[in-house]
Amino acid sequence: MASRLSLRRRRLREMALTAFALSAPLLLPLGINQPGLVSHAVAEEMPMIDTSRLVSIGGAITEIVYALGEEGRLVARDSTSTYPQATQALPDIGYMRALSPEGVLAVNPSAILSIEGSGPPDALAVLKSAGVPFETIPEGFDRAAILNKITAVGHLLGVPDRAKALAETVRADLDAAIADADRRPVAERKRVLFILSFQDGRVMASGAHTAADGILTLAGAVNATEGAFQGYKPLSDEAIIEARPDVILVMTRGGAHDTGDAEILAHPAIALTPAAATKSVIRMESLHLLGFGPRTASAIRELNERIYRKTNVSE
Repeated sequence: MASRLSLRRRRLREMALTAFALSAPLLLPLGINQPGLVSHAVAEEMPMIDTSRLVSIGGAITEIVYALGEEGRLVARDSTSTYPQATQALPDIGYMRALSPEGVLAVNPSAILSIEGSGPPDALAVLKSAGVPFETIPEGFDRAAILNKITAVGHLLGVPDRAKALAETVRADLDAAIADADRRPVAERKRVLFILSFQDGRVMASGAHTAADGILTLAGAVNATEGAFQGYKPLSDEAIIEARPDVILVMTRGGAHDTGDAEILAHPAIALTPAAATKSVIRMESLHLLGFGPRTASAIRELNERIYRKTNVSE
């Protein structure tokens, strides 16, 4: 019996992979009108799906499920879903950009709720062909995107009134935090270089259209790369010096993944910047800083305070 079930699962997976291979040339780039990608405008029109056994992929999405009081539906989460602490009791199906279809389907979900940008594409194709409803929530790095996530998740879970109440609370908190940060004159705003990774002396920094760029803007700071490029890319020594950062911002990862402040500030190019002169390095937990979920107003306040109080406080 077990061998027959295993053979059946293997055949289903092979069929899904074949379907993906045949349809790959026709796939459109990921966008708001792609089937399965939920926007605020169409959320109310979506048919209800069984979310009694839910897999949540994306830290902000999982936070919203908990904030709505619907965590009892969750049977698994991805490795970026680290808040609240209770998430650690759930099975971990892996990193959101390196998903394994077998690992996701092993928990027998009735539905999968994923943030836009999860992958890889072939894994998503298998999951979407497996007969389990797969819904994608649009990603974004501003106030509107956070509120849209809450609304979309609430409708998918069948609790639109609860989502409306949560969105109103989050909206008021965001507006207050953003307004406070905006009081700082533009001429006094500090230049912040967000370093995604620092390996073998190579600095990978954030450009435009990134979560780091979005949170810096909301917190009343200036992205030191100032739109010179989009996404994340390695910076040359000349580019770092030209960026003239007043502050270096990095994520707290934990363990051997964290590069010490002294090593960062001793980098030949960073050592020539205002940030090195004042030893200004800020560390913040990654999901809190870049999640763009219900706690983003708190992240805005913390980042603004730590940038402008002129002290170096590392977590």
